[in-house]
Amino acid sequence: MSLQSSEQVETNVKLLEIAVDAETFKAELVKTYAKKKKQITVPGFRKGKAPMHIIERIYGANFFFEDALEALYPQAVSGAYEEAGIEAVDAPFDFELKEMSREQGILFTIKVTVKPEIELGSYKGLAGHKHAAEATQEQINAEIESRREKNVRIVSVDDRPAQTDDIAVIDYEGFVDGVPFEGGKAEKHSLTLGSGSFIPGFEEGVEGHSVGEEFDIDVTFPEDYSEPMAGKKAVFHVKINELKWKDYPALDDEFAKDLGCDTFEELKSQIEKEITLRNEEHQQEHFEEQIMTALAAEVQGEIPPVMFENEAKENKERFSERLSSQGMKLDMYLMYLGKTPEEFDAEMLEQATGRVRLRLALEKVAELEHIEALEEDYEASYAEIAAMYSMEVDKIKAILTKEQLEKDILLKKARKFVVDHAVVETQHDAHGQADGKKEKAKKKAADTADKPKTAKSGAARKPKEAD
Repeated sequence: MSLQSSEQVETNVKLLEIAVDAETFKAELVKTYAKKKKQITVPGFRKGKAPMHIIERIYGANFFFEDALEALYPQAVSGAYEEAGIEAVDAPFDFELKEMSREQGILFTIKVTVKPEIELGSYKGLAGHKHAAEATQEQINAEIESRREKNVRIVSVDDRPAQTDDIAVIDYEGFVDGVPFEGGKAEKHSLTLGSGSFIPGFEEGVEGHSVGEEFDIDVTFPEDYSEPMAGKKAVFHVKINELKWKDYPALDDEFAKDLGCDTFEELKSQIEKEITLRNEEHQQEHFEEQIMTALAAEVQGEIPPVMFENEAKENKERFSERLSSQGMKLDMYLMYLGKTPEEFDAEMLEQATGRVRLRLALEKVAELEHIEALEEDYEASYAEIAAMYSMEVDKIKAILTKEQLEKDILLKKARKFVVDHAVVETQHDAHGQADGKKEKAKKKAADTADKPKTAKSGAARKPKEAD
């Protein structure tokens, strides 16, 4: 098997002529016969025992040709790619069979879309900004309240009626025109009064009632509620089984000791340091995203659209799988977001465009800077993967070859090179946040977009089309 010719017929499209020699073809015909003969019945022979030449005499001399070609095709094509020194970015197309015989072997042509040759503008000195990372008082207070929430005591209430912030454990059933409706019934449901998690008027209707009471609440479903309940008047019959309230710890030294600090001031100082560190990590991630976006914009050259389309298709499939693992289908997710499938596909394609451009840019950086994967890089990758899957390193090495790891290693090292040679523009305002006026970019951002956000549960209040 060999490549006969390689011709550029369009931008990023090559026409390859590929040959399979007669001896290889005849050998494959014998293998095909051995695989198929058990399913072939020939008069005068037991099933599976008819000689090859007898079968061909009855069914045609080229009876086994198509199966042999199908078996030889993948190896012939991959060998031709290697000989031509090309990297295909999509399945070959426009197959044309020119010759197939025992005497001459096989000769065919295919067209293949190849990885583009790109040029890269600036990749050193790309600029991105960082905001001040110091913890703000607002962040410190929020973290303290979060830890206070985790240490709260839930206390039963039996000496007063329900009020805002209480947790009411209720049974309820809803009726429209005296008829129960689907989804309007629950038992032992814990509802925090004042949370706004139920339709307007419901939580307010629970307040003022005591444990053991049964009562009715008149409500009107909002106009933007999902059909068929939108705008309808309903009556909920409710029973309060339990009332609870949250007993928050005082913000004092005792609270701090419960969290491992000697004093409350020491706790605040520790929290400030932790938040500052998190902010620094976040700012670094944001900075790197800016640099990668700017790098992708530096790609010059015609990129085959199929690269974007295939990337978008793969990302959509992975995203759908993640949703399925969470018990949600893609169409339901889109319904909650108020997006059409066409809008979602357009977003996925936009994101894929940015990712493909960035990958090509990083590969070019690795080429221009002669970046190599060293032995310590492979060992670090094996160790990282082993830790990720809680497996032994030797088992990972038995599964993944160095060749399979090399591309990812080169991309990571190229990314680090570009980030290390980038320019940081620090921004400050009164709260350590960007004011939006000082932001600069060395180049216009690449075509990228935010990842789709995970849909929130529809729970008690589902809008008609979007949250």
